[in-house]
Parts: sequence; C-alpha cells; structure tokens
Amino acid sequence: MHAVRVVVFLLAAIMSQPTPSAAAEYSLLKFDDLAGWEDDDHTAALTAFLETCSINKDSEWKALCGLAKTHPSAKTYFEMFFRPVLIEDGKEALFTGYYEPELNGSLTPTARFRYPLYRKPPEVKNGIPWLTRRQIEETGALNGRGLELVWIDDPVEVFFLQIQGSGRVRLTNGNTMRVGYGGKNSRNYRSIGQELIRRGIYSKHQVSAQVIQNWVRRNPYEGAELLRHNPSFVFFRKITKVPSSKGPIGAMNRSVTTGRTLAVDPRFTPLGAPVWLEKDGREAIRRLMVAQDTGSAIKGAQRADIFYGSGDDAGRAAGAIRDPGRMVVLMPIQTAFALAPEFDE
Repeated sequence: MHAVRVVVFLLAAIMSQPTPSAAAEYSLLKFDDLAGWEDDDHTAALTAFLETCSINKDSEWKALCGLAKTHPSAKTYFEMFFRPVLIEDGKEALFTGYYEPELNGSLTPTARFRYPLYRKPPEVKNGIPWLTRRQIEETGALNGRGLELVWIDDPVEVFFLQIQGSGRVRLTNGNTMRVGYGGKNSRNYRSIGQELIRRGIYSKHQVSAQVIQNWVRRNPYEGAELLRHNPSFVFFRKITKVPSSKGPIGAMNRSVTTGRTLAVDPRFTPLGAPVWLEKDGREAIRRLMVAQDTGSAIKGAQRADIFYGSGDDAGRAAGAIRDPGRMVVLMPIQTAFALAPEFDE
C-alpha cells in the first residue's frame, strides 16, 4: 500500500539458492505444523507456481519446475519435493494487501482530466536518487516534455496508483489502457498512513487506504502536503501484451494471481518460491501462495503483501488488511536442509 510493485528483472535473485542471512533464523518444520494445510486448494497454488517457475535457471528449481509442468497431484508434489522453512528476523509479522486500481482517464488533457501519469525521463537512472515528489511538483520538472502517458481525473487516485505500481485506466473513448511500473526516482517510500498516526489524526487501527483517501479529499491543501511527505515518485509504461483476463505484471515480469500471489522481501524469501501463509485477523487466511512480487515497503522476513485482484472491491478489501500471523517458505529439500541442517526427521 501500499508498496510499489517494482517491475524489474531480479533474475539473479529469482528463485535462486538463498544465501543465509546473518540477521535471520531458519527453522525447518513439518507439513503437519502448517495450520490448515490439509484443507487448501493445492491445485490452485500449483497453477500460480507454474506462472513463474520457468524463469529460474538454478538446477534444483529447474528440475522441480519440469516436474510441475507434468501436472502431478499438487498436494503430493509439494509434500514430496519441498520442506517448510520458517524464516525469522526478530521483527513482528505483518501482512497487508494490494490490488490493481481502475481509474478514469483521457488520452488528451481536459478540464476534468488534468493529472498526468508520466513516462520515465531519460535522465532518471535506476538506483540514483533524482528529484523528490515535492521538487518534481514545485519545479514543474516534468511539464511540457511530452512525457504524459494519460491524464487522470483525480490526483489522489494518481498517488495511490503510484503506490500500487500498476492499474487499468478506463478511457473516455471506451477503451481500457493497462499501465505498469516504468521506473522511479529512487527515493525511499514513506507511509502517509503512519504520518497520519504520528500527527494524532487517526489511531493505528483506524487507518486504511480508504480512510486516507477520504481525508485527503476532505482537506485538499493539507492533503496535498501530506502526499508530499512520501518523496518516492513512480513513472509508468503502457502494457500491451497482458490479456485482460490475467493479473498485472509483477516483479518477475509475469502476471500475478488474485489470492495466490505474495509480494515479499527477496533478501529473505526467494522470488518464485511457494509460501504457506497463516494470516490472522478478522478474515483469517490459511493458504499456499507464491512469492511473485516485491514492494518498497515490504521489508523483513515475516512481511508480505497479498494480491487481492483488480478494481474498487479488491481495493477496499486490500486496504482493510493489516494483520499478524506467520509465513513459511517451501524450499527444495536440499536447500531446506542446507539452511537448517540441525533438523532431524
């Protein structure tokens, strides 16, 4: 919320053999330790896993992907070739949600549609800090350069689209444009929800994406200043090769899957790995997911974002999620024993 979906080619990290972190503790579990494991739809998880597994070139993962493509009994497949590994770094678990927004837009500016989504300027380089959000807006650094991709009717929607990183734009001509992450100014993300809590405007349990959006709209001047508290600024590109029936492109350059994709911190969880999620809260989740995305606010071994789908309903559901629990990564057997060699079955 959300975290920006960083659509970059993390090929060196994707599903590769992880290097144990000195800050992390690895515990090997049994499948009997996973609450609700027997009741999940493992076939749905295998389908999501197949979406990205072929990207990995590591020999152990490559062999497992080849077996998955034969469409085995899904539950047996995961139990036979993987072991659950609990990875902890001393921080409390936190699970939030993200979604693909749907906005109203126009290919030409009008009195209504006057807030552009921008392509990345050529001088912006990956990993090199550029102008902050405030500097971009106050200096007009992007104005008049032909970088506008599409114009939107609501600046709050533009801001939250930058947080989500991808979305669909309903155009005035009746068509739909899908946009995805096209780069950023390499400034660290700051949560405006946390800033509202710090100011005493809301308490922790009151803050959601919908609450933040409503507050900004009710307080246009203070709201604009609040949005500038986040110095990160995201640029977009037009997505043309993803059918409307599939989810947006994630960090592995493949479509993410509603209810089965997690955004994770790849320092701890290999991208492409199956992950057993035990999210508590009002709507508990016990489900096998796949680590297929990342986010600038997703930091930590027990921190993840759940993809809730596209549109307003998905946005409301995602924005209400801020829950504890735990997640357990399913690692290939040899990798699992290398990470936690003391385990004795």
